[in-house]
Amino acid sequence: MAFPRQRMRRLRQSEPLRQMVRETRLTPADLIYPLFVVEGRDHRQEIASMPGQYRRSIDLLVKEATEVKWLGIPAVILFGIPDQRDERGSSGYDSNGIVQRAVRALKDQVPDLLIITDVCIDEYTTHGHCGLVRDGRILNDDTLDCLRAMARTHVQAGADMVAPSDMMDGRVGAIRDELDRAGFSDVPIMAYAAKFASCFYAPFREATESAPKFGDRQTYQMDPANAREALREIELDVEEGADIVMVKPALPYLDVIAAARARTNLPVAAYQVSGEYSMIKAAARVGWLDETRAMMESLLSIKRAGADLILTYFAQDAARVLNGRRV
Repeated sequence: MAFPRQRMRRLRQSEPLRQMVRETRLTPADLIYPLFVVEGRDHRQEIASMPGQYRRSIDLLVKEATEVKWLGIPAVILFGIPDQRDERGSSGYDSNGIVQRAVRALKDQVPDLLIITDVCIDEYTTHGHCGLVRDGRILNDDTLDCLRAMARTHVQAGADMVAPSDMMDGRVGAIRDELDRAGFSDVPIMAYAAKFASCFYAPFREATESAPKFGDRQTYQMDPANAREALREIELDVEEGADIVMVKPALPYLDVIAAARARTNLPVAAYQVSGEYSMIKAAARVGWLDETRAMMESLLSIKRAGADLILTYFAQDAARVLNGRRV
């Protein structure tokens, strides 16, 4: 075949032509928007390390969720910031806790929006760990009782899906059994299946005031060096009853997303975490990156790697771009 019989640029000559042959397509329906909810009323506080993201009281959360739904984003995931914390994180599984009340308000006011809840005790504990602590050790099996109760009270409040993020062994099976016993066998579980011990969570921990008060989370979150282990985690969560499996963070682990997509027929989610968001925001603020282009390119890379769903703080801005509106 002599040059120039095949010219790769032929199909790049115009935007309509590029659209016709585009291999990866991103839509607002692919996105899930994380929201932070706090006590009080008419309260909105910007998170310093996450420009454009806020802690909101329930009344303002409902208004934000209405905008989210209008943009065509089908789902939000809720993270609660309680007034009271203790060693067991008991406010997290209180039937009248902050997330439970937020779920009830959202289902009442924005009934067609899918409500996902994060299931983990770190935001509700005085020590900031994702498991119960005894003598400096994280207790795996004892923590499962807290997670069962949290998931059940979330669903009783009206949550459409629960998402355990704690990385305790066996928690997906424990939650599945609890929901089935409580009559919620149709409620799906989105498991944070491959959640790595990452520095990219730092802005989120500021947002939720959930940084560990001692040590770190490397005894339960995954070693960033391990991809084969991530696939084992995913397989175990599938066996335990997960309906969707997640890789977190997203951009530093595109290889794991691609491997997960090749390994399972379940939907694969990826979480573009706070640090990924904040890096783009920070670079854009000093003029080093075009924020909109960096946002869209990063999201497309996650989708191209194999993610069906993307949890991202850029969800609203990306949806506006995809809908042809200005950011």
